Amino acid sequence: MDWQMRIEDEAALEDVLSIPDEALRADLAAVPGDLLVLGAAGKMGPTLCRLARRADPARRVIAVARWSEPGLRERMEGWGIECLSADLTDRAALAALPDAPNVVFMAARKFGSTGNEALTWQMNVVLPAMVAERYPTSRIVFFSTGNVLPMAAVNGPSPDESARPGPVGEYAASCLGRERVFQHAGAARGTRLFGIRLNYAIDLRYGVLHDVATKVLAGTPVPLAMGHANVIWQGDANAWALRALRHADAACPIMNVTGPETVSIRWLATRFGALMGRTPEFTGTEAPEALLSNAAWAFALFGYPRVPLDRMVHWVADWVQRGGRALGKPTKFEVRDGRF
Repeated sequence: MDWQMRIEDEAALEDVLSIPDEALRADLAAVPGDLLVLGAAGKMGPTLCRLARRADPARRVIAVARWSEPGLRERMEGWGIECLSADLTDRAALAALPDAPNVVFMAARKFGSTGNEALTWQMNVVLPAMVAERYPTSRIVFFSTGNVLPMAAVNGPSPDESARPGPVGEYAASCLGRERVFQHAGAARGTRLFGIRLNYAIDLRYGVLHDVATKVLAGTPVPLAMGHANVIWQGDANAWALRALRHADAACPIMNVTGPETVSIRWLATRFGALMGRTPEFTGTEAPEALLSNAAWAFALFGYPRVPLDRMVHWVADWVQRGGRALGKPTKFEVRDGRF
C-alpha cells in the first residue's frame, strides 16, 4: 500500500489505523456473528473496533468499557459501534453482557502494578478466568505481552513461541498467569482461544517511537540500558488479532506479534535527530540482552506488517515536531527489572 507522507490530525490517524485489507475481510467472513470487545477503551481498543466495523459493516460490534475518557464513547458510536458500560470485575455485570460467538479480550493492568500488586493479579489473572467461564463456547482472542519471555542476547536468536517463559517482575508473571488460565479453559471446557503476545504497538500518540522522539526533541537524554526493541504498527497488530479469531482452538495457541526488525534505540534516536534537526543525547550503555521476540510464525500466517518501520519513524517525527497530542502513557521500554 502507498502510505501518505503525513498524518494531519487525530481524525486522520484513527482513519489510517483502521483501514482493512482483503485478508482481514476474508478471515472475518470465516467467523460470522457478533463481535464483543471487552476492555475496548484503551490505547488499541477503539481502532480495533472501528477496523472490525469497516472490514464487515454488517457485523454487530459491541464495545464494553467503563468509558472514563470524555467523548470516546460518543465518537465510537458515531463509527457504528454499540457501546456498553460495565465493570468487568463485577460478576453480575459480566453475566449481564450479551452472548457473542466472537470475543476479543483487551482488559489488563500494567502501569501502577508496583505497589498495587493485588489489583494487578485481579485484573490480569482473576478477570480472564471469569471471562473464560462466562464465554465457554465463544472464540476468544486475548492480548498478552512479550514481557512473559526471557530477555535475549541482542546478537543471538530471539525467543519464538517454543521458548520457555521467563517473566521478570509481578506484572510479567501475572500476564503469564493470564495465558495459563485461558489455556486451562481450552483444556477443561474446549473453549476456542488464541493469545497475542504483543511487543510494542506503535501509534503516533504513544509507543517506543513516540517516547524516543519526544526525548530527542526536548534534548532529554535517551536511556540506552534496554538498547533494542521490537515494534509494530498498531493497525497491523489489531488486524492480526481480529484475523486470529479464525484460528482460535482449544489448544490455545499463543503467538508472538511484533515487527521483523531488532530496532536499535541509539539508531532510532539518531534517525529522529536527523529528521528533527536535533543532536540526540544519551545516558547509559546498551546491555547485551533485551526484551525481544521472534514473530516468524505471525509473518507466515498473516504476512509482514503493512506499515514499514521507516514510514512509522517519519510519521512520528512529524507528529511530535508539530506538537501532536500525546496520550501521556509512556511505554517504559527502558525498564529492565519488571517494576512498572
